[in-house]
Amino acid sequence: MKRPDVSAALKCAETVSRKVGVFLKGKLRSHKRINQQTAHDIKLELDERSQRMIERELRRVFPKIAILGEEGIVGDPESEWRWVVDPIDGTVNFSRGLPHACVSIALQQRLPESSGHWDDYVTEIGVIYDPFLDEMWTAKSGGKAKLNGRVIKVSETDNLESSVVSIGFAKSKATMKRNLPLFARLYQRVLKVRLLGSAALAMTWTAAGRLDAYRENGIHLWDIAAGGLILECAGGEFWRRPLRKKYTYELIATNGRLRKRIEKLI
Repeated sequence: MKRPDVSAALKCAETVSRKVGVFLKGKLRSHKRINQQTAHDIKLELDERSQRMIERELRRVFPKIAILGEEGIVGDPESEWRWVVDPIDGTVNFSRGLPHACVSIALQQRLPESSGHWDDYVTEIGVIYDPFLDEMWTAKSGGKAKLNGRVIKVSETDNLESSVVSIGFAKSKATMKRNLPLFARLYQRVLKVRLLGSAALAMTWTAAGRLDAYRENGIHLWDIAAGGLILECAGGEFWRRPLRKKYTYELIATNGRLRKRIEKLI
């Protein structure tokens, strides 16, 4: 397909994420219907409703671009371009009325020499909107990362002892087994460890220097696609390794100075 207008796509993603974010903010204190619940995660009816809202708006403006989310793919799965969407990143927080969640939208293009693997894409735009702080995080490949239109940069922290690190825990027993010892080791080495509950916001907060690093094993593509570009455009390092499960990664996101030190602890 013809290359879309990336600047127009960025504006569209901003508009859509803000619209859905405002909708979600209005629902923060309301009762939420749970459609599915496991030992460590839930899926709300509002997740699905927000996903449909995003799909309608994006398909209306860019009907030929596929949309990938937790529910699967809308549109042509062989499309050269795809949106990667998480309508509520931080669902458990949101379900309990904790105002730490966001809408995440990325636009990706398949690599020219693609092997057909689901990871053979490069992110061109990233948009994350936190309606509870009214913070719009944006980036376009090759440009600067911005927060509400102002350029942001990662921190300059270069030692673990002065760093604030966020760690996430995926839901499988294997990743819990691996991450709990890491948490104990990090806790002894860094200034503070934080468990915040939103991967996308952990990425943007690292991009803005609020955090120095974020580590998770077993995180999904839709949680990190937009935030990864924002982090890179802010001068950080978005290191990830695809895992066996489709659309799943091991991740170390940092200000570009701490990954090797964190890897030693792993």
